[in-house]
Amino acid sequence: MKDNGKPSSIYTVLFFTFFAISISISSSSTLQYQSLVLNSLPKPQSLSWNNKKTGGGPNSESTLDPYSNTLSVDLHHVDNLSPAAFNSTPESLFKLRLQRDAVRVKTLTALAAVTAGNVSRGKRDFSSSVVSGLKQGSGEYFTRLGIGTPAKFVYMVLDTGSDVVWLQCSPCRKCYTQSDPVFDPKKSSSFHGVSCDSPLCRRLDSPGCNNRRQCLYQVSYGDGSFTVGDFSTETLTFGRNRVNDIALGCGHDNEGLFIGAAGLLGLGRGKLSFPTQTGRRFGNKFSYCLVDRSASSKPSSIIFGESAAMQNAVFTPLITNPKLDTFYYVGLNGISVGGTRIAGITPSLFKFDPYGNGGVIVDSGTSVTRLNRPAYIALRDAFRAGTSNFKRAPDLSLFDTCFDLSGKAEVKVPTVVLHFTNADVSLPASNYLIPVDTDGRFCFAFAGTRSGLTIIGNIQQQSFRVVFDLANSRVGFAPRGCA
Repeated sequence: MKDNGKPSSIYTVLFFTFFAISISISSSSTLQYQSLVLNSLPKPQSLSWNNKKTGGGPNSESTLDPYSNTLSVDLHHVDNLSPAAFNSTPESLFKLRLQRDAVRVKTLTALAAVTAGNVSRGKRDFSSSVVSGLKQGSGEYFTRLGIGTPAKFVYMVLDTGSDVVWLQCSPCRKCYTQSDPVFDPKKSSSFHGVSCDSPLCRRLDSPGCNNRRQCLYQVSYGDGSFTVGDFSTETLTFGRNRVNDIALGCGHDNEGLFIGAAGLLGLGRGKLSFPTQTGRRFGNKFSYCLVDRSASSKPSSIIFGESAAMQNAVFTPLITNPKLDTFYYVGLNGISVGGTRIAGITPSLFKFDPYGNGGVIVDSGTSVTRLNRPAYIALRDAFRAGTSNFKRAPDLSLFDTCFDLSGKAEVKVPTVVLHFTNADVSLPASNYLIPVDTDGRFCFAFAGTRSGLTIIGNIQQQSFRVVFDLANSRVGFAPRGCA
């Protein structure tokens, strides 16, 4: 009986060791994975500013269904439109994209913070000069449209984070370089100035008035960039389709802003945005689908009208921020990785504070989704745990979770699901593990921010048709919606 107890102790240790291993294997095997086909960074496509195929005149880029009154327009990424892009490497273009993105996020968070703090925007003198910080420009997607009568076709940035439609106009007191000729309102028969007494003028955040009692507009951006000029109405032409009497800014002093484009088509939620102005004609609906540029040569597109909505879309209600009406705020309740809800990501992380700070917006002009710091760390750590078998690679810029996947054609990655209010959106793997060079380095395409504002960026929106159903105050996500 000397050995009494020893064998049972050994068996006990072996049992618990086996049990622990089984639990580990079981928990690993229960993670949900999906395949990611590895594509390298894309080279810019042969698309130039003056290419007739891309919108040099009325026969291009736009279709209108006369029965449903639906307008469909092609979109192009800035990397495929900038003449400088054709002499750049994919790596350098990607770094420029991240630089633009950093400026974009700074601008949006500054706008949200200023508005939430009840600081009046745009109250500087109309003749003042401000040095712009937008040295790389901003705005990721452009479309081709005509201005005036006869129509002069130009490229315009489309932006869900802005409201006022504006473009550069001659005579220029100070204009940045654009690829098309600057619009001359004197040569358009449909150009009309807006009087200071007009209800349109009073819709501006900071209207001004000249000595002829004509309305002046000014739009200031969070980094100090601005556009100033005459507020007017004009006809916009998409292909052969004319949209009359659109209120827009005819800018004579434009500093920084959108290098290359003629101006901006504001798609925000405010009262002077293009969707709001054309709401009655197009049923208060529009949608866009942004293709994955590393895997597709198809153009992205935007649709205005009833056909913008898709039957397979899942919808989440729009939330109103009483301090700011421009952004499309939604409720984010959590995130899952590998089929498991992350315990540390709760709805309370995304609520507004009493001053209107915080919240979650869907934005077309931001590339990389920004989560507030606690949410990002929890998401990142869960994703790292599910990719522990991947070879790590050095960080890149804002990305702190990168992998060396060189020599591989396909890998399995944990699923990622965004749980919006009433809508679970399962992301394709290419929407969150993206190439950052041509040597096989891929990075987790989320980032943290110390700002309270969470931004759902366009990389995470790729391949979805994102539906802005303003008639029913909701945003929808339709998978595989670019077909």
